[in-house]
Amino acid sequence: MPQKFTLKIYRGIPEHQYWEEFGLELKPFYNMTSALMDIQKNPVNKKGERVTPVAWEQGCLEVVCGSCSMLINGSPVQGCVVLIEQVLKATGSNIITVAPFTTFPLIKDLVIDRSSMFESLKKIHAWVEVDNALDKGFGPKIDPKIQEERYILSTCISCGCCTEACPQMNPRSKFIGPAAISQARLFNAHPVGKFSAKERLHALMEEGGVTDCGNAQNCVQVCPKDIPLTESIALMGRKVASQGLRSLLSTDDAGV
Repeated sequence: MPQKFTLKIYRGIPEHQYWEEFGLELKPFYNMTSALMDIQKNPVNKKGERVTPVAWEQGCLEVVCGSCSMLINGSPVQGCVVLIEQVLKATGSNIITVAPFTTFPLIKDLVIDRSSMFESLKKIHAWVEVDNALDKGFGPKIDPKIQEERYILSTCISCGCCTEACPQMNPRSKFIGPAAISQARLFNAHPVGKFSAKERLHALMEEGGVTDCGNAQNCVQVCPKDIPLTESIALMGRKVASQGLRSLLSTDDAGV
């Protein structure tokens, strides 16, 4: 007989949220996205009521787009990689709770607005200027070890898991967040991006910058791409301190 389980989903809009339960049958390699898709095809809750389909976001289904962010049993994760069978075994319960992130504004059901993350990326100038790049010829050769270090930083998918897990991210704080700080490190290490390094460091000096990190280290624990976020925060903290001293002494900022 197929094993049955319950998805208990925190649904609704900001003005009205409620728990709703859906009964499902466990299938081989059944992940959270597949479960939500089955509810979408047949949105009947455990009371036998036909309801509106659950709203959530999905895209790549392979931890690349970052869109299926949600809280599963209270932990910030990407739904596409969460296998239902593993969760049931780990908890010893046949009920799995699913809820939207709390750090970001709610739109509906599991859909959130992560615009604040992208605003933070704008603040730290998270791009490389390419104007007239073709006229400058080939860039410098980069050591493979440095390439490998930068690659892991570049895998950030702006999913918001680190932001959700960070206790500094709350309505009373202006903290820019772990992801933006790590991206500042990435672009400052780029052969062309380093020419805007001072601008990024000054952004991290402002209120809500790197000094607002409380060193809880939750971010690195939940990152689905295993990015060394705490390492980035520590490194950028030292860079910001050095840049602050140089600015105070009005010395040359080149080579930051």
